[in-house]
Amino acid sequence: MIPKKYQKYKPEFLAQGKRGVVYKFTKDKKDYVIKVKKPSSEAEGRIENEAKFQKILNKHKIGMPLIDSSKTYLVREFAKGAMIKDYQGKLEPIFKQILKQCFILDQLKINKLEMHKPLKHIIIHRNKAVMIDFERCYYTERPKNVTQFCEYINRIKKRIPKKQIQEYKASPSTKALSSLLSYLS
Repeated sequence: MIPKKYQKYKPEFLAQGKRGVVYKFTKDKKDYVIKVKKPSSEAEGRIENEAKFQKILNKHKIGMPLIDSSKTYLVREFAKGAMIKDYQGKLEPIFKQILKQCFILDQLKINKLEMHKPLKHIIIHRNKAVMIDFERCYYTERPKNVTQFCEYINRIKKRIPKKQIQEYKASPSTKALSSLLSYLS
């Protein structure tokens, strides 16, 4: 349910996932989204988890800025643009941006999941790749964001040798990331 303080902006339905419903509204000529728990979802704490990780990742310039949150909702700036699956521009620069963001996630020991199939989790906003939907993030000693996104790249267009991906997986480092990025030129 949309909190009363946001109902006055007349949020309009935007999208629905397995655990949440997203609405869009405009305040002071700026667009925002509000995400609330889907009434039929039995998942607990997903909105809180997403807000927690979005705050952390915003400090590293990942994701749209989080504006407000509680146990039952979160509000962030709206990322206007195409989902990566629908993007019509040159993909290599976008792939590089995403891999760099995935590397930051890996360094922070945060696993986002979904990076092997990020069709609805990356929006190209003003020619920049923006990750959204952090509700399933969790801490782990062996995050797989970079390697999962390399799997996605290779499914679309075989580019990155498996050997390079395995080297990164064995020893995630700036040097190993640079090697992966070199295949996207």
